[in-house]
Amino acid sequence: MADIRAYQMLIDGEWVDASDGGTFDSTNPATGEVWSRVPEATEADVDRAVRAAHEAFLNGPWSKMTPTQRGKCLRKLAELLADRSEELGRTETIDTGKMLKETKWQATYIAEFFQFFAGCADKISGETLPIDKPDLFVFTKREPLGVVAAVVPWNSQLFLVAVKIGPALAAGNTVVLKASEHASAAMLEFGKLIEEAGFPPGVVNIVTGHGEPCGRALTGHKLVARVSFTGGPGAARHVLENTKNNFAEVSLELGGKSPFIVFEDANIESAVNASIAGIFGATGQSCVAGSRLYLHEDIADEFLDRMVAQAKEIKIGDPLADETQMGPLCTTGQRDRIESELAFAVEEGAKILTGGKRPDGFDGLYFEPTIVSCPSQGLRIVDTELFGPVLCVQTFRTEDEVVALANDTEHGLAAGIFTRDSARSLRMADAVRAGIVWVNTYRVVSPIAEFGGIKGSGYGRESGFQAMYDYTRPKTVWMNTSDAPMANPFVMR
Repeated sequence: MADIRAYQMLIDGEWVDASDGGTFDSTNPATGEVWSRVPEATEADVDRAVRAAHEAFLNGPWSKMTPTQRGKCLRKLAELLADRSEELGRTETIDTGKMLKETKWQATYIAEFFQFFAGCADKISGETLPIDKPDLFVFTKREPLGVVAAVVPWNSQLFLVAVKIGPALAAGNTVVLKASEHASAAMLEFGKLIEEAGFPPGVVNIVTGHGEPCGRALTGHKLVARVSFTGGPGAARHVLENTKNNFAEVSLELGGKSPFIVFEDANIESAVNASIAGIFGATGQSCVAGSRLYLHEDIADEFLDRMVAQAKEIKIGDPLADETQMGPLCTTGQRDRIESELAFAVEEGAKILTGGKRPDGFDGLYFEPTIVSCPSQGLRIVDTELFGPVLCVQTFRTEDEVVALANDTEHGLAAGIFTRDSARSLRMADAVRAGIVWVNTYRVVSPIAEFGGIKGSGYGRESGFQAMYDYTRPKTVWMNTSDAPMANPFVMR
């Protein structure tokens, strides 16, 4: 076995072990070998991190820096991310199984998110109010909230960190970031760039550990003002329970089971390619994965013939290799759940068109690209997020029918619509209940555009300038401009 890399947490500008010496191992999902060891934070460690962030917010250099100065720190961080994208991507690939060409590209692209929020730092403003009383000047100003707890999953972690801590730091908050227990290494490597970018000690702290006690202690800490969480609905319920005592503001992004709708007039080649990218890109381990495919009856056979053929040609392999198109799953639990749900779906009447099993010749957590024909919306697999390369397919005849099918879900994060009819595309964008709708494209993001879900996919929005306001609160200031003394309060006129 290769040497195991030992990591430490970043708390108050220092790299530290867990206070009790506890650790847990991280396994490379492509090989099944332990490759790194990470601290298991205690409640005391979390408390220290939150108090460091609180002190940095109230009294540290961060609290005295101008918005323009904060923006300069974020710009420096963006430059470092772009420069170190290769090594950050490699670490994330080894830890999660995501393809290196994707993790490396993502590390480079999220630099643009930090550049965007750097530019936003000195653009937050209040307003003067045309108040209905004489001799009073009233204005609002926006102030940072305080300590932000940012909780991210292992998938797309650098991107999710950018859309959480980017606006939080630009607005003047401080942060305690909890990395996923499934893959913490990339976050800790990212912490080294925080130091190099010139952020004062305590402004960004990174803790590692499981939901209990680390996640609970963080999200329920009395000094945490806001929790930004991305993950599953079960963990989100614990977050809401934890925040009942500190009254922290909460935003939740909880994944989805996104519909991908293809009408009879669609560009078939484009739609097939987009669907392949939407469900098999990142091995299906994406919160916006287009995992429910709805095909118009007139083009269903042609579409599936093309898609099945392409799915069979996807090259599975080492995520570090350039020729690989799909890597392994991240955790054993994901693969076990996928196999169980597929078996149950077949019992319910589903038909596996391709895939459905572990590929031969691999020791890691690999699973074949899988397409499943579902005879009805009532199959459990249709609305169960599997977080893997599994696509459920149904057909439809009318626009009203597919709208009903698309909206018949507990989720509401994203949707894809493929049609050349512009009027129809606008009708569908209005009718489908989702926080993000892509028309004739899929799975694209930008620092300028907000994203987030509805229903079981959570609430709150990330990215875009509006995110700056979500990490601030308005303060109203009343100023009496008259030199006359205030009237006797007991003399009514």
